[in-house]
Amino acid sequence: MLGRLTYRATSQTSAIPIPAKPFSRLSKRLVAWLEKPSVKDAKRTFWIILIGFLLGRAVILMHLLPFAVPFLAVMLHWQKSKAKWALLAIWAGAATISVSFAAYAVGATIAYLILHRIITVLRPQSNMIPMTVFITVAAVRFSVISVQEGISSYGAMIAGVEAGLALVVTLIFFQSIPILFERKNKMSLRHEEVVSIVIFLASVMTGTVGWLLYNLSVEFIIARYLVLVFAFVGGAAIGSTVGVVVGLILSLANVANLFHMSLLAFSGLLGGLLKEGKKIGVCLGLLIGTGLMGMYGDNQTALSVSMMETGVAIAIFLLTPKKWIEHLARYIPGTAEHAVEQQQYLRKIRDLTAGKVEQFSRLFYTLSNSFSDVNEEAPGKEPGRDVDLFLSKITEKTCQTCMKKHQCWTRKFSETYNIMERTMQEIEDNKDVYDRRLMSDLHAHCIKHDKVIRAVKDEIGQIHANKQLRKQIMESRRLVADQLRGVSKVMEDFAKDIQREQKTHELQEDQISESLLKAGIPVEQVEVYSLDNGNVDIEMIISHNEYNEGEKVIAPLLSHILKETIVVKHTEKASLAGGAERLVFGSAKQYVVSTGASQTAKGGKWISGDSYSTMELGAGKYALAISDGMGNGKRAHLESNDTIELLKNILRSGIEETVAIKSINSVLALRSEEEMFSTLDLVMIDMQDASAKFLKVGSIPSFLKRGRQVKMIESGNLPIGMITDVEVDVVNEQLKSGDLLIMMSDGIFDGPANIENREVWMKRVINEMKTNDPQEVADLLMERVIREGGGIHDDMTVVVARIDHHLPKWATIPVAFEEKAFAKSSG
Repeated sequence: MLGRLTYRATSQTSAIPIPAKPFSRLSKRLVAWLEKPSVKDAKRTFWIILIGFLLGRAVILMHLLPFAVPFLAVMLHWQKSKAKWALLAIWAGAATISVSFAAYAVGATIAYLILHRIITVLRPQSNMIPMTVFITVAAVRFSVISVQEGISSYGAMIAGVEAGLALVVTLIFFQSIPILFERKNKMSLRHEEVVSIVIFLASVMTGTVGWLLYNLSVEFIIARYLVLVFAFVGGAAIGSTVGVVVGLILSLANVANLFHMSLLAFSGLLGGLLKEGKKIGVCLGLLIGTGLMGMYGDNQTALSVSMMETGVAIAIFLLTPKKWIEHLARYIPGTAEHAVEQQQYLRKIRDLTAGKVEQFSRLFYTLSNSFSDVNEEAPGKEPGRDVDLFLSKITEKTCQTCMKKHQCWTRKFSETYNIMERTMQEIEDNKDVYDRRLMSDLHAHCIKHDKVIRAVKDEIGQIHANKQLRKQIMESRRLVADQLRGVSKVMEDFAKDIQREQKTHELQEDQISESLLKAGIPVEQVEVYSLDNGNVDIEMIISHNEYNEGEKVIAPLLSHILKETIVVKHTEKASLAGGAERLVFGSAKQYVVSTGASQTAKGGKWISGDSYSTMELGAGKYALAISDGMGNGKRAHLESNDTIELLKNILRSGIEETVAIKSINSVLALRSEEEMFSTLDLVMIDMQDASAKFLKVGSIPSFLKRGRQVKMIESGNLPIGMITDVEVDVVNEQLKSGDLLIMMSDGIFDGPANIENREVWMKRVINEMKTNDPQEVADLLMERVIREGGGIHDDMTVVVARIDHHLPKWATIPVAFEEKAFAKSSG
């Protein structure tokens, strides 16, 4: 029977219906292919159908249809599920022109689908869509012309022109369609992408050619509306570019419309130049352009009709919601909306980065605590428990094989336990059994006393080795804990710096601009980022800096306004064209440090066991350090140099000074079995308030000379590497301008052997110096010690620093506005 259904059994005893009608499966696939889109995609599907319909109608050069196949190709590649609606819309659009155009559209699209399928099967990994479009359009157009007019070179040329246009249009559609239909949280369009989108919109607009609304051309209204929108959003450059592109596409659709390219380009330029007048200014630019080109241009459209078309476009533009225009402006580079969008994106990235840094900071802090928790011995361990474990190991080696073990450990348990405990204590204290009474008791009680003594000695040796190993492990854990805690603190501070919000300083920016204008320096832009004391950050763009006005005028003026010294931190060209420069101003250091040093090795040799360094750290800190390795020569030099290098790297990473010294101590204590120690004398000077921290680890005193007074600064810490848990005493001292700070190694301090009170002698020598130049002081002190000591008997190093106020090159410039208001607002 024709309509009968047959069944085939499966392993689950179920049946699958197989249609007997030959076309039923094809009909079902067609129904599934044309199924209604979901509500979510209905809006996108509507726009695809509308665009496909207009592109199917878009005819250029009287009889060419170069947009239909490219649109189908891009839709098939970009969103295959919507390609069916694009295909039907193209057919419908072509059918509204004529039967011949509809036949051509159907033939070209079906030919493309077949050829695309063949190429996909043969070369699935290749992307040959543009070439496939070219071949399809060229073959179909040449075939149509050959059937109608016969084979000719003219037909080949026309087919080549249409295929070439289709190839270019395919590339443009590939770039513009995904941008229009895909929503992205962050997207900034390049100028090439903007032009591609405009070409796509103009191509769609070509489908409206011939439509009239009360004798007004719809394509001209849409074209002028596009020019208005882009001129208002992007300015003169974007407006004129859109006018040229749209006018060119219109002229391809109808050569008589070539005049409109000039009208639209000129109107886009005028509208962009008048965009400061908001929408009214842009509309005025289009009206002026339409009027001028209508009066003096050679066109086929009456001026009244052209003005009415402009009026309708202006009305639609004025009714366009502001939200839509702002949404478009987000993607156009150079607009205020785009800048806000970029700032929001950067703020999001900043918050995300700060969050990750904070997570790592918490992770390192947790790891530090986990290592710190095991630094101490576990509580609850009783000494008796350790003795029991020790004696159980001894008895296992000796008493288990003894025939008298039951007599000793059952009948005389207390006596045996006491003798074994006394033996263990005696050997632990004296390395052997020297107590005669204990030896007598042991001989009388145990028949294997020699074996017991050897076993106790071996076990105690293992215990001592285990204790040493545990000690090193504890120190390693302490080192890791300190390092992790320091890294956690650095990352926490870094996260806070990232999250620091930029404050608004509009009043201060206006006052600074006004003052500079009165001083004769025009300023294009002023941005105040921070007004915190010691951390001022101001950026401005001035029209020229040819006579160094930034340093000579602007910096002194800002110094007077902010009541602190401001200097130029950085300058750069603001643009490739013109002399405008971008200047960055910041707080100057209130104090400067000048240094001098002198060093010599024992006996005048080349390699000294002392090492020193002077370094400027971030955050306005200056550090001076001297390290003296134990002994002399190359090994001592390596020890002290390693200490200095470790210190420099750790301090520059931002880790706190005491943590840095403890970390260095742990590293030096763990890395070698030999007794190699080194001292460290470190001074940290704050360049803003001249406060100083002295951290002395095994080093000799330093001296501070202020006028005719000399003060000694000392601390009693042991050298680095000598003990595992070093305690760092910090001595704080407030320095003043003109102070001399003298740091030295023990070779200088202990050089004169015949001097009894070295502290008094050193103070007197420093006080007698008439110079305050740091290098001269270092050289004179070195020479005096060598002469008084009768030679170079040890490695000698002296480092001298002088602290001075920072004086700007140019005096401050008083300003005219009320300074109280500025100080109040900045606070």
